[in-house]
Amino acid sequence: MPMPAEEIQRLIKTALPDAVIELTALADDNDHWAATVTSTAFQGLSRVRQHQLVNAAFGGRLGGELHALALTTQAPARGE
Repeated sequence: MPMPAEEIQRLIKTALPDAVIELTALADDNDHWAATVTSTAFQGLSRVRQHQLVNAAFGGRLGGELHALALTTQAPARGE
């Protein structure tokens, strides 16, 4: 079963409440998404660790229910 945008946003926001999430459908199937996630939780973390935090929000559903997620993560610019 594919995962709609609202569920992706809900899961990420549950794990990272301050996250600003931009989602783009890569196909019209609710199964292939690109996400840009901005959160203060990423400050000082490596890109790998940032991605691990987002991936953990899916609790094992990534690769199954959500087939593909192209992920970009970033901490907010200073002063934001």
